[in-house]
Amino acid sequence: MMIKNDEQKIRELRKQIFITGYKGGLAHVASCYSCLELLYVLYLKGILRYDAKNPDRKDRDRFVLSKGHAGLALYSIMAEAGFLSEEELKTYLQPGTHIGGEPCMRDLKGVEASTGSLGHGLSMAVGMAMAQKADKNGAKTYVILGDGECEEGTVWEAAMSAPVFKLDNLVVILDYNRIQKMDFVDKIIGSDNWKKRWEAFGWSVDEVDGHDIVAIGQALKMPNETDKPRLLIAHTVKGKGVSIMENNPNWHFKLPGRKELKVFKEELEISDSELE
Repeated sequence: MMIKNDEQKIRELRKQIFITGYKGGLAHVASCYSCLELLYVLYLKGILRYDAKNPDRKDRDRFVLSKGHAGLALYSIMAEAGFLSEEELKTYLQPGTHIGGEPCMRDLKGVEASTGSLGHGLSMAVGMAMAQKADKNGAKTYVILGDGECEEGTVWEAAMSAPVFKLDNLVVILDYNRIQKMDFVDKIIGSDNWKKRWEAFGWSVDEVDGHDIVAIGQALKMPNETDKPRLLIAHTVKGKGVSIMENNPNWHFKLPGRKELKVFKEELEISDSELE
């Protein structure tokens, strides 16, 4: 479920992400669309504790986009949150820009982890959550993982460690879109019961519709009454919002050709002048 204003804003963000990526000549648009509502709720619906004017405040929450190839979605949401201007966002992958294809701590204040090499985000987040616990400042660390990314061994080393340290301030959101770089996840690694597996590693696990803004917010605001880290399995659609891209592995890393572009323009309500 989405209220009207949120629904309109998500449509605008999908449009903006595509135009920015298309002009930059490179973007994982389908992956951006998969996790867009998750990022929207985290940054714009009162979940993350941050101050865009003082991004280094010590008691801030941390966020790690472990599936860093969806960086353009993160940049777009961070622009809405005030970390960068709309004009800065438009320089994405343009000559001389500091806005690159994947999140980089060196280039943009508010990015907590340089990601893109899959499998490392959760390990960094475990360290962040441990430091927050030591500081006793009540801060939390949030992570978005891809389901294909969970084939990386370092994910499971971190997943095994977090419950041992009783990191109840660590929240992982699994972007469960069932597609990875080359094909459907179950055709590459075999079908998996993520809930059962993460629970076996000692995590508290819940599930949610990853495109339902209200449900995501309710799930993330629910208090953790255990001493366990938390996993939220978000059921999503890769390429959400563009019919030819939805649930299609061919669009993992691809921009449309001339004929395909007509579909994007029609369904995202993009004019010719906006792509010039």
